[in-house]
Amino acid sequence: METEPLLEPAIGQEQVESVLHSFFERAKLRAAKLSPSYLSLWETLETSTAGGKRVRPGILMTAYQHLGGTNITAAARVGAAFELLHTALIIHDDVIDLDFVRRGHDNVSGTYRSLAETAGQTPEAARHRGMSAGIIAGDLALTGAFRMLDTVDTDPDTRLRLAAILDDAVFASAAGELIDVDFSSSPGAPPVPEILDMERLKTAVYSFEAPLQAGAVLAGASDDVVATLGDFGRDTGIAYQLVDDLLGVFGKESATGKSNLSDLREGKRTALISHAAQGPYWAELSHLIGCPDLTPEEADRARELLITCGARDYARSLAEEHAARARAHLDCPAVPPSLRAVLERIVAGAVNRGR
Repeated sequence: METEPLLEPAIGQEQVESVLHSFFERAKLRAAKLSPSYLSLWETLETSTAGGKRVRPGILMTAYQHLGGTNITAAARVGAAFELLHTALIIHDDVIDLDFVRRGHDNVSGTYRSLAETAGQTPEAARHRGMSAGIIAGDLALTGAFRMLDTVDTDPDTRLRLAAILDDAVFASAAGELIDVDFSSSPGAPPVPEILDMERLKTAVYSFEAPLQAGAVLAGASDDVVATLGDFGRDTGIAYQLVDDLLGVFGKESATGKSNLSDLREGKRTALISHAAQGPYWAELSHLIGCPDLTPEEADRARELLITCGARDYARSLAEEHAARARAHLDCPAVPPSLRAVLERIVAGAVNRGR
């Protein structure tokens, strides 16, 4: 079955690209005055930002337009801020996960590791060089997101509310990332509700809740609409991440652009794994999950066990359940029918990926 797109192209997507292009052009001019290597880092960071689906800016601008917003230039700058935040978080997440590939190509860390290896550095030194570059690049994208928000053409009170939304998103994501790291080193698997809370903090807040609320705030929507969109974003984001976890194990690398071995090797604690840990196959699975040298054959065996114990079907049904909750939030009279229709398609796109 063909994957349903997460969202339709929104008016202003070209403006988002233009804003990002200008941001990087100015940064590269500044970097060139300091050192050639710093310029190279900014060029690599720009490359890592290119090619994404711009889901977060698209969600933000969709909410903004359907709630009556007309200043597309301002919305594009807010959308660009969320794209820079996304770039920062995935670069740092790759560092934490020891991943060197993103979207089928070397990520920032992978690029610098390869450069170091080509220069004759030892594998350990090259890996350290790559991780160091990833941390620095992620920091630059993160500070760039807040700098971008400062330039939005809106009134001071709205700008403060937008800054608070972005700050809350960073704060929540950092908490979720830390909890995820803690879970990965635990011998068993946490209960499913704890995992869902972690996934909400790590991904749903900055990917769905915050962009929707930022678009609503910028459009001058009522507090009821802002709160409703936050609730909708929470459950949509959890559904999205549940599917993402399934794709991280069962997805095809050619389609996802990311290894389907890394989550298994890392021992990433997901609802999929939590469910399996309660069943009779965990004794064998526990020796495979979290093995850094897991072979493709052993990974196939792990997938077979996850299917046999019902974990794959359980995670899929849980994603559908949260998608249904998300749709129920839209039964709010204050949400315009046109926006409701688009958001329902976003939910469908979130849960139908990879089918």
